[in-house]
Amino acid sequence: MRFLSVNENAFLIELDALETTIAVYQSLNQANHPYIQELIPAARTVLVYFDPIWIDQLSLIKWIRSQKIELKRFNSTKEIVIGVHYDGCDLAEIADHLGLTTQQLIRKHTESCWQVAFIGFAPGFAYLMSHDQPFGSVPRRSSPRKKVTAGSVGLAGEYSGIYPKESPGGWQLIGRTDEIMWDIHRENPALLLPSDQVIFKDISRNPTQTSVSTTLVHSNLATHKPVLFEVLNTGLQVLVQDQGRHHVASLGVGRAGALDQSSFVEANLIVGNPKHAAVLEILNGGLKLKVIQPTVIAVTGALSELWITYKETGKRQASLCQPIALDEGDKIYLTQPKEGLRNYLAVQGGIYAEQVLGSVSYDSLAELGTSPIQVGDQIYSAQLKTYPVELNHFVRTKPKVGDEIIIDVCLGPRTDWFSTESLELFFNQRWQVSAESNRIGLRLSGEKQLVREIDKELPSEGCCTGAIQVPPNGQPVLFMNDHPITGGYPVIASVAAYHLDLIAQIPTGCLIKFRQISDFMDLK
Repeated sequence: MRFLSVNENAFLIELDALETTIAVYQSLNQANHPYIQELIPAARTVLVYFDPIWIDQLSLIKWIRSQKIELKRFNSTKEIVIGVHYDGCDLAEIADHLGLTTQQLIRKHTESCWQVAFIGFAPGFAYLMSHDQPFGSVPRRSSPRKKVTAGSVGLAGEYSGIYPKESPGGWQLIGRTDEIMWDIHRENPALLLPSDQVIFKDISRNPTQTSVSTTLVHSNLATHKPVLFEVLNTGLQVLVQDQGRHHVASLGVGRAGALDQSSFVEANLIVGNPKHAAVLEILNGGLKLKVIQPTVIAVTGALSELWITYKETGKRQASLCQPIALDEGDKIYLTQPKEGLRNYLAVQGGIYAEQVLGSVSYDSLAELGTSPIQVGDQIYSAQLKTYPVELNHFVRTKPKVGDEIIIDVCLGPRTDWFSTESLELFFNQRWQVSAESNRIGLRLSGEKQLVREIDKELPSEGCCTGAIQVPPNGQPVLFMNDHPITGGYPVIASVAAYHLDLIAQIPTGCLIKFRQISDFMDLK
């Protein structure tokens, strides 16, 4: 095992083979250490999240080294037969590349026993491996397709996989299945889970139905909840967000949730809500609401002007970070921020929305959760129990366009993939926040690009929120809450947890300068 630093509450275990990785993942899962919060397996690594309040990194690593890892732990929990129409657009070309006829390729694919190694790339996207390795390593397409239809069956590297939804992709497509790989209305949304055994069946000539037992989760409609607001305008983006999803990485799903967690919690406390209550996250102002029935709100986060048009007394500016009582017919308007980027509007009793995998939050990458708010939508009350309000809150300074912001980072896990000169450049150069940034990641641009010292392909591995990936163009991407849980570009460093809220408030045009707070850890 090789242990590589990630941040204050995570590290990466690197191993020599996929089988070893799965054995380590299953062994640690079974051992159930009380301070390991989550494990994310990938091709050659396991990302370990732990609670630094109760255990330090080196003590946990020592405990992991003491575990007896047995390869035989890579056992199947269940077998699933998946019917495939072998008519993929790359079937003939990839068969020829492998020196096979199409029928030989199909026979090898169907006669091999496949097993789910890990979930990544997208929710429910299972990386399937076979001990026989029937095709060796299949090259990905040199130019990924912009759209691959859901159910497409493909090959890439030593894996086979099935696209759970329509998405871009560079795998070699050999067929398609009618099975629904991802369905949030099932008790287990992902059809395939780590360690499941998969048998592919050729149904090109004789279609059959494969039944998979599922338990449906019934929708809980909001018709019985009181309407609080009608949406008159939304600006760039308004989302329902809460604390996010936890412990669902095994499904290929990230955390999502409010980007600025401090402002999110603060808004709830001001109106007496539980800390976890759902709020509105408003990007760059522009929200306008009409009050349908009396309520109390609070707005935190970016420095915007909050205007209330009272039905009885007219238009007035209201204070941020304070409770505001509203009556039926009043209107709320939030301007574009002068500082910061995102505001959080909490309403007493919370906002109601249906939960998906334990959260109402919208995940823009996975397209999970409550859809973005649209003009004409109605906002419902969750009718949560409330508590005494907290009034000791005030507006804090936020970044504004042109500012230079210092961001603390922890080195790792792939710092050693970069030259000394590139590492110096990473810290000494100022990086501008691009307009292409979103909830998935901040795209950064610098005058000079970072250059790798190790130029080989990196197998997919788990990435944390705040991870700073460096793609081939040498311009970093800083992962935000909606990032994919695994990535294939080296991560040079990760943002310290206490600066993630600050990152959420950095507008386009700001400059970032990184500051090192920890050394790169490489324990063999």
